[in-house]
Amino acid sequence: MSNDLSGVGLRLRALRQQREITLAQLSEQTGVSVSTLSRLESGGRKPTLELLLPLARAYGVTLDDLVDAPPTGDPRVHLRPVTQHGMTMVPLTERAEGIQAFKVVIGRSARREEPALKTHSGYEWVYVMDGRLRLLLGEHDLVLEPGEAAEFDTRVPHWLGPADDAEVEFLSLFGKEGERAHLRAGPRRKDGSARRPGD
Repeated sequence: MSNDLSGVGLRLRALRQQREITLAQLSEQTGVSVSTLSRLESGGRKPTLELLLPLARAYGVTLDDLVDAPPTGDPRVHLRPVTQHGMTMVPLTERAEGIQAFKVVIGRSARREEPALKTHSGYEWVYVMDGRLRLLLGEHDLVLEPGEAAEFDTRVPHWLGPADDAEVEFLSLFGKEGERAHLRAGPRRKDGSARRPGD
């Protein structure tokens, strides 16, 4: 593997955080010890083919994704859906850093499960495309209809799932702590007010 491996640890940590799994859970899936996984993510252990193959399988990505192989000039994103626990996530971006975009489909079976609120570092923005999305966020119990969006700090206990017996489909933008999805305003006028597009 002749690729620059300096960023593998960061990409491995980003992938694990996206999937909201612990080092212990990943260790069970891959057979790689928790200490080795931790050292891989921190850069203290050199990535080898024997270590990266089970991680690529667990995350549903290619080795090229893990080692950040040079781009071929093709701007298309090669979609690789990941399905687990009745939820399918389709990555719409290929970067392991910065804001990540996903198309998410959660099947009706998720409604029958008892909601388990989770917390993790980051900030998420969701936009409902089809179906009705139930969002439990702290003390709030909300239902989002198609065309509605929500954004929240993922350190607040939260859960997403279908609001009824139909599957729900939504877009998710996820960033590290402090990275929020926002509309870009035009440059400010001399009087300090924001310039609108087309002004």
